Amino acid sequence: MLTALLAGFGLSLSLIVAPGAQNVFLLKMGIRRQHAVALALTCFASDVVLVSAGVGGFGVAVQHLPWLFQAVKWAGVVFLAGYALSAAWRALRPTGEAISVSGGAPVVGAAERTATAGLADGETTTTATLTRPRTVAATLAPALLSCLAITWLNPHTYLDTVLLLGSISTSYGADRWVFGVGAILGSGVWFAFLTAMARVAARWLRSPRSWRVLDGVIAVVMAALATTLAVAG
Repeated sequence: MLTALLAGFGLSLSLIVAPGAQNVFLLKMGIRRQHAVALALTCFASDVVLVSAGVGGFGVAVQHLPWLFQAVKWAGVVFLAGYALSAAWRALRPTGEAISVSGGAPVVGAAERTATAGLADGETTTTATLTRPRTVAATLAPALLSCLAITWLNPHTYLDTVLLLGSISTSYGADRWVFGVGAILGSGVWFAFLTAMARVAARWLRSPRSWRVLDGVIAVVMAALATTLAVAG
């Protein structure tokens, strides 16, 4: 059982650590300190479902439905290309975005400063407290949708978690679910690590120029992934 657990853990890490759209997205959202934990949990929950489906035999069904893979492939190409264009636009037309980590908390955004401008000190605190839940809910929904799209519209997600992990798990016979648990643990460790490292990286992104560079890198990575998917067989 320990062998199956460690094998699933190691293989899962080796697959998920590779640079990809999901990791890039989580890294940037973590650096911006926007729902990093919620998004990491969403990715982890998705991996739990996908790995369980693969170990449970869903990989066999996907292998017999090639049109399903092609549909997901081209949906992923369109989504990644759109994300690349969006990041490129931000790099070329910067908004002056930056982050401050002095004292361990991010600087209040421009929209929040505008909303509270001209108010007395006591009124400012009250307004921020009352509007914060609505703002968080409004920004969390699109972030979660983007995260789910990046995860579920990427064909490599199914190749790695459903087909590859699912097929390898069969070699462990009765311990295949132990292998699956190991793979899920590997996923959890990586997303926790990525979320923690994003907070550390925030210290190097205190200037708008740093964000332009980050958006430029994201645009290149996303465009490369979209191109790779499009030309893949």
